[in-house]
Amino acid sequence: MRIAGFEQDSIVDGPGLRFTVFVQGCGMHCEGCHNPSTWNIDGGTEMPVDDVILEMVKSPLTDGLTLSGGEPFLQAGGCVELAEAARSMGLNVWAWSGFSFEELLVRSQAEPDIMKLLSLVDVLVDGAFVQELRTLDLKWRGSRNQRVINVPESLASGQAVELQ
Repeated sequence: MRIAGFEQDSIVDGPGLRFTVFVQGCGMHCEGCHNPSTWNIDGGTEMPVDDVILEMVKSPLTDGLTLSGGEPFLQAGGCVELAEAARSMGLNVWAWSGFSFEELLVRSQAEPDIMKLLSLVDVLVDGAFVQELRTLDLKWRGSRNQRVINVPESLASGQAVELQ
């Protein structure tokens, strides 16, 4: 898979200590994006998923895997492998996406790996970053339009269920 990088023991990409993978490639190009270096689909580094997994297992204190970007759902297949490995280690999985939960459901009809990935994600922070709605007051979000979604409950109910 093509990645921009990873962060071992992050404390800002979800609860606890996170192994965060920054996936390379995003076509949204949100004004004010926190990671514009991840936009170029041909940028970053091509890396076997197994090598990324080997990095993930290096820290025995890791609480979870975070998939960030770029846009993780553009490389859903590789992210599925990472999420499966994280699950086998007893880790929770968070993902950030510029797509809404509803958009991902629609896209999953043509791209089955998206649904596979959603089924492995505990929490999804969804929605494009909107500079005019920027905030530092909401946990895990950069702009007010973004939601923190309980994915298992959302998939079961067929609609987005936000964490309280």
